[in-house]
Amino acid sequence: MSSIILELMNSWVFIIAAIAALYVYMNRQGNYFKKLGIPYLKSYMLVGNRGPVIFRQRSSIEHEQALYNSMPDAKYFGMYDYSSPAIMVRDIELIREIGSKHFDNFVDHKSMFDPELDSLLSSTVFFLREDKWRRMRSLLSPAFTSSKIKTMFGLISNCATNLADFVVKQQEPIILDMKDLFSRCTNDVIASTAFGINLNSMVDRQNEFYKMGREVTDFGFLRSSKIFCMQMWPKLARKLKASLLTDRMVDFFHQIIATTVATRRAQGIQRPDLIHLLMQASESETSSKLTVDDMTAQAYIFFFAGFDTSSTTMSFAAYSLAANPDVQEKLQTEIDEALEKCNGEVTYDYLKEMKYLDAVISETLRMYPPVTELDRLCTKPFELPPAKEGGKPVFVKRGTCFLIPVNGIHRDPKFFPNPDKFDPERFLNEKEKINSSAYIPFGVGPRTCIGARFAMIELKLVLFHLLKMCNLKPCAKTCIPMKFCTKTFMPAPATGHWLQIERRK
Repeated sequence: MSSIILELMNSWVFIIAAIAALYVYMNRQGNYFKKLGIPYLKSYMLVGNRGPVIFRQRSSIEHEQALYNSMPDAKYFGMYDYSSPAIMVRDIELIREIGSKHFDNFVDHKSMFDPELDSLLSSTVFFLREDKWRRMRSLLSPAFTSSKIKTMFGLISNCATNLADFVVKQQEPIILDMKDLFSRCTNDVIASTAFGINLNSMVDRQNEFYKMGREVTDFGFLRSSKIFCMQMWPKLARKLKASLLTDRMVDFFHQIIATTVATRRAQGIQRPDLIHLLMQASESETSSKLTVDDMTAQAYIFFFAGFDTSSTTMSFAAYSLAANPDVQEKLQTEIDEALEKCNGEVTYDYLKEMKYLDAVISETLRMYPPVTELDRLCTKPFELPPAKEGGKPVFVKRGTCFLIPVNGIHRDPKFFPNPDKFDPERFLNEKEKINSSAYIPFGVGPRTCIGARFAMIELKLVLFHLLKMCNLKPCAKTCIPMKFCTKTFMPAPATGHWLQIERRK
């Protein structure tokens, strides 16, 4: 009996010691912003200022806006990204300096995982650092010019046409989960333009490529727990060999790239897609050679970024059009006029001339940015201006993390009057009044999304082909007014992206 009591006492001593150590650690961390002289938010052990999202009390998009609104009189303030101190920047001129003017001081993104355990992710252009990033960005940039994207226009258009054909063949009343519908389309676009694979996921609904896309972008309990562990206890995560990608995921993409590259080199096959452009970059005498692993990493991040973010934006665009029939009617009028001009077959040049379509997508990205928060890591010491009027400049060291609240800025009435109203007109009649530093759906400065042009063409083509044949309407499941889901990683309506679709007469 005495041994059991002693064992219990030892256990309680350990627990009390662990709690005390954690309290001392957090208290020491709490002094971080005091020493810098920066205003800061009260944080909590382990979760920092992410608690409402972790415990599903608030959606990520709403919580980020709440953080932004918490200190309206400060250019920036301190907070805790889990247990790591970070500085959230509210002032758009300071954001421009960090992202563009003084880019050399803020080249990198923060690290979210162990590069040794997730070597594929760490090799992508998004997570590469400093000189390695510069080299890869310069190699990839020619692949995303307007002229290169124009060569892939037909591939994207075929996928958009398949989507519209699938919808109009359904038996009425047609009520669909738009996120599922658009995910299948973006899956086919990526398979075709990045991997050289022709698919129709509308018909072949359980193809391996689509199932892998769902798996890769699924941030359920297990993967969310891994991210939490990586952020809180990176050393423990390394010991546990916690990685975001499974061996099966890595092998899937590597095998596709390796096989495709080998076949094309052996048979001299050329196709207007990303693999061909990566092969060209690899074989260029003026550039460093790209290995198959490099190609796999870039194709993977293209897949990851395009599968979920593009389909999410399409879903919110469809929702906004269904909720605003006057906007939908005006857009369909522009589509009909474009079809007359180009004899029923839209071209790349005609699509780029459609100003209202561009405005609709721009307004969707303002109200529902798929990436609600950007980050930058200080790579060289930097002096910040005073956080508040009358304060002192702040000197930050290398390794300091900065967060940029995209959704908070996009919903600030100072930059966008009546910000909760879906109003594409603000990107037409008042476009000159929009401060470009306050509109950042694709990021800031040299590290903006390399596939932004590609994404815009894809978004426009899918909406064009769908709306030329269909009308979008709310149904019983449509979430009007918008209420965001607290359980998903990406922004989503609480009841899902359900709409009713009618064939146009």
